[in-house]
Amino acid sequence: MQTGAIRLVPKTWEKTFFNWMENIQPWCVSRQLWWGHQIPAWFGYPLWAVDFAKLNPEQVGSPASPLPTFVAESEVEAISQAEAFYRQHWDLEGKEFNVVVGSEAGINVNAASVTVSIRRDPDVLDTWFSSALWPFATLGWPENGDPKLAGRYPNDVLISGFDILFFWDARMMMQGLHFMHDVPFRTLYLHGLVRAADGSKMSKSKGNTVDPLGLIDRYGADALRFFMAAMESQGRDIKMDEKRVEGYRNFATKLWNACRFAQANGIGGSTTLEPPHASHAVNQWIVAETVRTVQAVDLALGEYRFDAAANAIYQFVWSRFCDWYLELIKGQIDDETKAVAGWVLDQILVLLHPFMPFITEELWHGLAPRDHDLIVGHWPMPDARALDPEAEKEIDWLIRLVSEIRAARTELNVPPGARLPLHVRDAGEGTNGRLARQQTVLARLARVDLAEGEATGGAAQVVVDEATFVLPLAGVIDLDAERTRLTKAIAAAEKERDALGGRLSNPSFVERAKPEAVEKAKADHADKMAEAARLHAALGRLG
Repeated sequence: MQTGAIRLVPKTWEKTFFNWMENIQPWCVSRQLWWGHQIPAWFGYPLWAVDFAKLNPEQVGSPASPLPTFVAESEVEAISQAEAFYRQHWDLEGKEFNVVVGSEAGINVNAASVTVSIRRDPDVLDTWFSSALWPFATLGWPENGDPKLAGRYPNDVLISGFDILFFWDARMMMQGLHFMHDVPFRTLYLHGLVRAADGSKMSKSKGNTVDPLGLIDRYGADALRFFMAAMESQGRDIKMDEKRVEGYRNFATKLWNACRFAQANGIGGSTTLEPPHASHAVNQWIVAETVRTVQAVDLALGEYRFDAAANAIYQFVWSRFCDWYLELIKGQIDDETKAVAGWVLDQILVLLHPFMPFITEELWHGLAPRDHDLIVGHWPMPDARALDPEAEKEIDWLIRLVSEIRAARTELNVPPGARLPLHVRDAGEGTNGRLARQQTVLARLARVDLAEGEATGGAAQVVVDEATFVLPLAGVIDLDAERTRLTKAIAAAEKERDALGGRLSNPSFVERAKPEAVEKAKADHADKMAEAARLHAALGRLG
């Protein structure tokens, strides 16, 4: 058999597919479906059971004669076969002869006629046979149109578990080629299996199965759908992780709250497919981020990387839009910003709809009156003309600066409400221009005020690009006590790091310990390494 234009994704399954097909074995009649295709066989009345007194006993046959069976494509053809069979074996002595289909096989003989009843086998063909006909049997085949007409399939992609590659997928190809003279799909995407949290196969006997309805009750169908997409990585099995499902429920909540914030500030749905005109750097930046996200999602979906598509949307919505854009525009939401924010929200809802259809449909209609449902909305079209490199660089710089200042304040135990002066050294013309334009936002998000001159006394320092930003801390924190605290914390983190490193370098531990214990030790070791590095950086900032 040839697969023709069928492409297997991931490609690694091609070897398995051809190995099965080139060494094909007789099919096993296994599980059956109540809606399966009834076996096309009719059983007749046994020859040896005929009333000897009414038909010629010499032509009846012996009790060892097989049960007459008629295999046909239709009931009419089965009746025709049965009539020919009985006429061949019986001398009807001029009697009228009829064959009918009844609930039981039987014979009725009178002076003028002989009527034989044949019965249809009530059993059905095995699950996979009936399923193999699914791509075209569901479209009216064979009654509706030419059964050998090619090109009647409305879709070109089948998504299937790899464990039924031969049992179902290959058989759909066989039946499609035989009956329709065409393959039923052009691309076959094989996904992994959902396993228990420890990676073992779910089994009722083991008691490690997960009821999806229970997860939906607790976290919502959207959260479970998004989890499945985000964890699906081209055929790799998915370990069920309820905490991740809960995390995606929180993601849905964050999106819901973002839309409530938008509505409270006069931001509604967009009236255009194209991005609105934007003159503010922050609006130019979020339009560019949206375009790049659409491009990333399109590329991922085109390559059947559902995990990459889901994660691209997740990172954009959570980090870029909710955590930064909405914070950056607070206090300066003018008409331009309302239009841009509404347009971005619409793009988010459309991109998310295949993954989270319920919440996105609800928010779609909640943001603005619509003349259509989201499911028939227009997919975003990324337009590179919307990109403004200078605006992107400016907002990326602002985000990095705010992040560095916030990290320094947290690491050095600066009280959250304390406002600090910010001195700048070695800033170029571009940085000074950005500071002038973004001074208000920087003051609000980082709780700092630009100051003239050089900083004196103990201070924290952060470096972004060519400039050094200095935060005087005298009178805000006890510098000596802070140095002592950081030194002790570094020593403790390094001690734990080295102890874990020694354990992991011991072959006896790695080989004999439970796999989950080894994995936990590796994770803890990485955490302590990162903590020690962070504390060293904090101590270095104090000078």
